[in-house]
Amino acid sequence: MNAPAFFTAANFRAEREGDWARLEALLDRVERKSPRRLSEDELIELPRLYRATLSALSIARDTSLDAGLILYLESLSTRAYFLLYSGRQPWRRQVVDFFRSGWPRSVRALLPETLLAAALFFASAIGGYALVVSEPQWFGAIVPDALAGGRDMQASAAFLRDSLYGAPSRGGLEIFATQLFTNNAQVSILAFALGFAFGVPTMLLLAMNGAMLGAFYAVYVPHGLGWGLTGWLSIHGTTEIFAIILSGAAGFHIGRAVAFPGVRSRMAAAAQAGRRAALVMIGVVLMLLVAGLLEGFARQLVMQDAGRFAIAGTMLLLWIAYFALAGRTGGPGRG
Repeated sequence: MNAPAFFTAANFRAEREGDWARLEALLDRVERKSPRRLSEDELIELPRLYRATLSALSIARDTSLDAGLILYLESLSTRAYFLLYSGRQPWRRQVVDFFRSGWPRSVRALLPETLLAAALFFASAIGGYALVVSEPQWFGAIVPDALAGGRDMQASAAFLRDSLYGAPSRGGLEIFATQLFTNNAQVSILAFALGFAFGVPTMLLLAMNGAMLGAFYAVYVPHGLGWGLTGWLSIHGTTEIFAIILSGAAGFHIGRAVAFPGVRSRMAAAAQAGRRAALVMIGVVLMLLVAGLLEGFARQLVMQDAGRFAIAGTMLLLWIAYFALAGRTGGPGRG
């Protein structure tokens, strides 16, 4: 009588990786060229391979196999899903599906990178604050003169207070706000685009932006205006900083795939990670647009700290609830 076979990760992979490799090869060919390049037999084979991959993904999750394999199967099944189904949907349905499930699922898949990006950003803000408080000369090295606009360590309390609560028609803070938004948009795009360099430039950009935030707090806090600065920044900053952190997470996601490709080549790993990160970045652009509207209108109309914090808190809760709950059922690789 033969001894019973035991389930192992090695056996699981050996029995199924032929199907995965075959599916990946067909997807690569379609994405490089066109579905018309597939034969009739290959077109029939695609749905079978997709279902087999979904089944393997379900087993891998239920048995808690290694995270790298689960991530690979999620990516593979998502690519196959969009190839098989998204082309049959009108563009309006694809837009709805992006907001309903595609974007929030992609953000949830980047949770470890998001936590890392957030920790780095806020740790850098604390470091920048401490550095400027101890040595005020550092402010000029951290914050460009054009962005500071006179809001430096020599500024008076009256000038700083007016910058937070003065009438919008005076224009000083509006120029500063536009410069800050432009800077943050550039940082977001670069943090994502440079992620392929093992995430190092992404790390530096997040640290630089966080230190800049801390440096401004070092200017306002000694004058008793830290709370007011927080209210002024947060009315659009809960959206804008969230977008920066997500763009950093997207860059880290690509960098991790390049540094640790697993069973795939670095190019294939980076390509798969890039597709997921690109979905996140489409949403980041939309978040930056929302932040721009909040900055241009809500911040101008709401001059009281309580109102600013109410808007900021509402936006933050909406983003967290959306990313945590949307797209939890249906489709490939359920969240």
